[in-house]
Amino acid sequence: MVSFVISLVALVLGYLLYGKFVAHVFGPDDRPTPAVTKADGVDFMVLPSWKIFMIQFLNIAGTGPIFGAIMGAWYGPVAYLWIIFGCIFAGAMHDYMSGMLSIRNGGAGLPELVGKYLGGRTKKVMLVFSVLLLMMVGAVFVYSPAIIMSGICNTDAF
Repeated sequence: MVSFVISLVALVLGYLLYGKFVAHVFGPDDRPTPAVTKADGVDFMVLPSWKIFMIQFLNIAGTGPIFGAIMGAWYGPVAYLWIIFGCIFAGAMHDYMSGMLSIRNGGAGLPELVGKYLGGRTKKVMLVFSVLLLMMVGAVFVYSPAIIMSGICNTDAF
């Protein structure tokens, strides 16, 4: 219970201190989002705050319920530390920065931003890389829990 409270304090401090630092470095402004300026009811639409929170939560939590429990059983407290520090220094900052960059560029995604600033050829490389990365993530999402579970259950299935 003590470690849970410490982790909650770390997450809150990360939000208050590191979040303030990242916001200061990036310098957000009050411009309207593409959901307002480009509202089309398909790709760009204004959503209630609770839906935005749930989408963000599901994006961050994604594989957490599967990998988190398995990695915790396999590696112990080290996985717990990775969750805390990964949320503060990697996940939250990445999502904030990519969202702010998208807003400042009219709702453009990462491949479009790469194409805008680095050229069309680099955009094509980025698109191919994105497709390959998505396929690898899907494969790892299926394969890794099976490997971990076979190791825990002492089977030679893989």
